[in-house]
Amino acid sequence: MSAFRTHAARRGIDWAIILVVGVLAIGMLLPFLWLFSMSFRPVSQAYQLPPSFLPPSLDPANYQAVLASRIPFLRIYANSLLIAGLVTIGQLVTCTLAAFAFARLRFRGRDTLFFILLVGLMFPAQVTILPIYLGYARVGLTNQPIGLALMYLTSSFGVFLMRQFMLSQPKALEEAALMDGAGYFKIFRRISLPQLRPALSALGIITFTQTWNYYFQARILLGREESMTLPVAMDVLRGYLGSGNLSLVMAAMSMSVLPVVLLFLFAQKFVIEGITMSGIKN
Repeated sequence: MSAFRTHAARRGIDWAIILVVGVLAIGMLLPFLWLFSMSFRPVSQAYQLPPSFLPPSLDPANYQAVLASRIPFLRIYANSLLIAGLVTIGQLVTCTLAAFAFARLRFRGRDTLFFILLVGLMFPAQVTILPIYLGYARVGLTNQPIGLALMYLTSSFGVFLMRQFMLSQPKALEEAALMDGAGYFKIFRRISLPQLRPALSALGIITFTQTWNYYFQARILLGREESMTLPVAMDVLRGYLGSGNLSLVMAAMSMSVLPVVLLFLFAQKFVIEGITMSGIKN
């Protein structure tokens, strides 16, 4: 009888947790539902009171208006994809190689260099944007999407994340390969790298999402409309003091947020697994 009561109590707690998580999930999804609902409304219903989450009809007129607007939306979309893709690939390569050096190689000043690397996390982009802009202006990289991508081909956070994950890996196979005469690059490619899939997935998704949403850096370095990224284009569509067509802005935001949402939904388990395992050490 006691065991039955204990089992019933545990089931009650589980259902209570599920209920609370479900309510929180609905609360988190409401802004996205409102975003997509607003994108199908005419501007006359944008500020309707009382508000309604369901649009009167699924009219794609706002999406068509975005594609036909004065800003080259498809070109801007391609710029964001190019920058996010290059930065993601660059950080996966550079951060993984640097993390292997900090986690597995022994050299003088290793810990000091890693400490300096972590100190770089404390400096916001506003501190370094002026010298970067002056340097880019000198070499002609302003108003070039590739210039924004070059700024973030590596990341202190990415190195830290990958290093923490590597520290959780057993060293036995690497030490055996080293005794057999394998070089460090071969050990990295054949032994360490195959074990890094969760961490690589987590870093890739975090990097892509963060780069996709860069506004301040793109606003400073990319002034021409044909070189803009999506966050800057949203600001242009919004108009001076928010005087633009709100439904049009919501349609543009719906198209811009969709790739990130789909990417996260597809690989969210790798993000959670990678971040969780990055905190485990031998």
